[in-house]
Amino acid sequence: GFSMQDHSTDSIEAINRTFTPEFRNRLDAVVPFGPLGEDVILTVADKFLTELQSQLDERQVVIEVDEEARLWLVEKGYDATMGARPMERVIQEYIKKPLADMVLFGSLAKGGTAAVTLNEARDALVIEALIEVEEPVEA
Repeated sequence: GFSMQDHSTDSIEAINRTFTPEFRNRLDAVVPFGPLGEDVILTVADKFLTELQSQLDERQVVIEVDEEARLWLVEKGYDATMGARPMERVIQEYIKKPLADMVLFGSLAKGGTAAVTLNEARDALVIEALIEVEEPVEA
């Protein structure tokens, strides 16, 4: 079967081969980083979505991202080599850009709620402005 392997000696050997003893002596610690778990990547996605919401607050726009859309962002915004660094670009490309037109010139120009969902083919996000119908007030 498969077992967890300790690669700490591998990293120490690589450091010894790469850096001079004088430089190695200045290091306080060697901290190995492993791949991020899905829960951590979801937290990163939520951080960027919270930042976007704070930007939209000025325009009285609320953004609602459903669970499937969040998981799609995690899939697109995570790279095994780069970690969650691509997440900001993915949110910029698939949410911020389409939302900007809606907020500046379209159905959300006067505020409202933007619902972000995954399309039926599960290969793209759909952003819809939810129009709130005001209840008639009886006098």
